[in-house]
Amino acid sequence: MSLSPARLDRFARHIVLPEVGGAGQVRLAGARVAVIGLGGIGSPALQYLAASGIGRLALVDDDVVDVSNLQRQTIFTTRDVGHGKAVSARRWLANFDDSLSVDVSDARITPRNASGLIAGSDVVLDGTDNFATRLAVSDACVAAGIPLLSAAVGRFQGQVGAFAGHLADEACYRCFVGDAFDAEDCDTCADDGMLGAMAGWAGTFAALQTVKVLLAGTALLGEPGWGRLHILDGLEPGMRTIRIAKDPACRTCG
Repeated sequence: MSLSPARLDRFARHIVLPEVGGAGQVRLAGARVAVIGLGGIGSPALQYLAASGIGRLALVDDDVVDVSNLQRQTIFTTRDVGHGKAVSARRWLANFDDSLSVDVSDARITPRNASGLIAGSDVVLDGTDNFATRLAVSDACVAAGIPLLSAAVGRFQGQVGAFAGHLADEACYRCFVGDAFDAEDCDTCADDGMLGAMAGWAGTFAALQTVKVLLAGTALLGEPGWGRLHILDGLEPGMRTIRIAKDPACRTCG
């Protein structure tokens, strides 16, 4: 695969980075990333995934745009209110870069359909807002052998972790949270509030980590950092990282 002169010009600032280079940019152009959830995390993440030159994107979200979303979900405008997020996100992508290949689904992701919705992806980025969905996505990723970037945010704190539970010595997301959260009893930003820019930080950091996973073995951007959970603090501000160990008793990857 080669890049056209127009694409070389568009991504010139990437290509001159020794850590990315031409080979890295070609790798991104041929990659497929599934973005599950197009809210506070998925919106800014999608912007930077598209801007990085990732050639194929799958968008999954069953929700519609609400006016309260506009405080932090940066790909939507007032005209999108009442319309489906997945279709609105595809429209944003078409305006931003019509060379991208985009698949959309407005289905609610469940353990039954998760495998089909992520099939063919090189990485899955999950920015959904409840444990049941996150665990369904994680279980499907382990079964399919697909790396997972899982991100969450609330109030002034975010979490971003890279999981590869399909590998013998690496944890999956279920190793991190266990089985206690299969019910959809998750705190919401409607109840607790959220600083809009905090969602942006978590989303763009998740996009950065996704690019790093995609370029591992092709470029010199660094190791994927499997099992490392980065905790972002917007009040200090600061970041700390903890290591998630593989749980031998995990019913998904143990």
